[in-house]
Amino acid sequence: MSTTKKLKTALISVYHKDHMDEICNKLHELGIQIISTGGTKSFIEELDVPVTAVEELTSYPSILGGRVKTLHPKIFGGILSRRDEALDIEQMKQYSIPEIDLVVVDLYPFEETLASGAGEQDVIEKIDIGGISLIRAAAKNFKDVIIIPSQAEYRDLIEILGNGAETTLEQRKELAMKAFQVSSHYDTAIFNFFNAGSEYKAFKQSVTPAKVLRYGENPHQEGVFYGNFDQIFEQVHGKEISYNNLLDIEAAVYLIDEFKETTFAILKHNNACGLASREVLVDAYKDALAGDPVSAFGGILITNKTIDKDTAAEINDLFCEVVIAPAYVDEAMEILKSKKNRIILVRKDCELPKKQFRTLLNGVLEQDRDLSMEGKDRMKTATKVTPTAQEFTDLEFANKLVKHTKSNTIILARNKQLLASGVGQTSRVDALRQAIDKARSFGFELDGGVMASDAFFPFPDCVEIAHDAGITSVVQPGGSIRDKESIDYCDAHNMSMVLTGVRHFKH
Repeated sequence: MSTTKKLKTALISVYHKDHMDEICNKLHELGIQIISTGGTKSFIEELDVPVTAVEELTSYPSILGGRVKTLHPKIFGGILSRRDEALDIEQMKQYSIPEIDLVVVDLYPFEETLASGAGEQDVIEKIDIGGISLIRAAAKNFKDVIIIPSQAEYRDLIEILGNGAETTLEQRKELAMKAFQVSSHYDTAIFNFFNAGSEYKAFKQSVTPAKVLRYGENPHQEGVFYGNFDQIFEQVHGKEISYNNLLDIEAAVYLIDEFKETTFAILKHNNACGLASREVLVDAYKDALAGDPVSAFGGILITNKTIDKDTAAEINDLFCEVVIAPAYVDEAMEILKSKKNRIILVRKDCELPKKQFRTLLNGVLEQDRDLSMEGKDRMKTATKVTPTAQEFTDLEFANKLVKHTKSNTIILARNKQLLASGVGQTSRVDALRQAIDKARSFGFELDGGVMASDAFFPFPDCVEIAHDAGITSVVQPGGSIRDKESIDYCDAHNMSMVLTGVRHFKH
């Protein structure tokens, strides 16, 4: 076994044929023998490139509808043989097994077939057996064999062939590492397909690609984002997205998705500091900003409508990190691009995961994402007074927002505008007092406003404080053994309260 190796024989079995014409022609030009089967062999023959059929080498045809083609000792012996082992060399000669130095594989598209909504049998038929075995065998024997395990490595192979088909041990080991990543990712997808809905619990996730960030939550922490950000957004302007930007972007997306009408939200540290729904977008932005123009500095802005010129002009007066919208008119884009570092994202139509997981101690926590939202039809009036039509509208608005705010939290709203929120407090009373003080500091009167709580009131103190501040209607999950005390207080002070039966803790 030598550190540097030159190719002599290649086995190719691929599903996608992109760049294969260039690769096969180059292999032929370098005098490298090609072995192949099935559709790949036919493709190579159409290039007028000599190719040896696997069936010719093994003396066995492709059988069982193509399920068995390459699974044979003359194939796997050629890949797994150790070039510096005397016994291996003797047995290779004894059984007329040719050495195979290069294996190029592109697996059946299992994930793509599953995502297409295909039936179970069609999905199962896309579980690659021979290909995955070829990848693992070649990667195991990286000291003597080059493995190209997916389309992503085709460019690596083209570069190798351009350098005379010679590789170093370090190159082959790097490709082997990528090969085991491909095989483990593929097997994880298959496991999760079979495990869906099963009572058997095992946590397996494989997320690619990877993007190294400038740093993590703080400059002394390393950070990496695993995932296809470009599947969800197109970044059309601005600096590189940071770890903290990504956290805020996720919070912004999940919040705005609760709203169908024209809505604008401003977030800071994963919480909304401004939110408003209006008929005209620029009005929604102005009223969202009015909720907390101080916290909005350096925040994340998101809307569910196309940003127009007037709205862009208003936004441009604010220093903000990120602007997110489904589209922008040309004049708006020109205005927003005037700030060099401002990140501008166009959101694409992409389904988001319904599961969430996070590392914890020496393990992982997994849960369903909170997809419950309780509108008027799921709100049960618990008091003698029923909320007015406007109050019900505001209760729904506030309940959407409280779901996406860090616990313990209280939301104060009126006329589909966030007046203030108390965020991440250890006491619900403290959260309420924080919200009241904040609303008043920005000139909001709370008379006729509504209050939303992410969890039940263990005592009536919150409704008492809210009533004194001018709040007239409350939405909360209920479920406390002392619910009646809060309800009785509301009844005694002409307040309305509705119960949803659903808690929305967010930690």
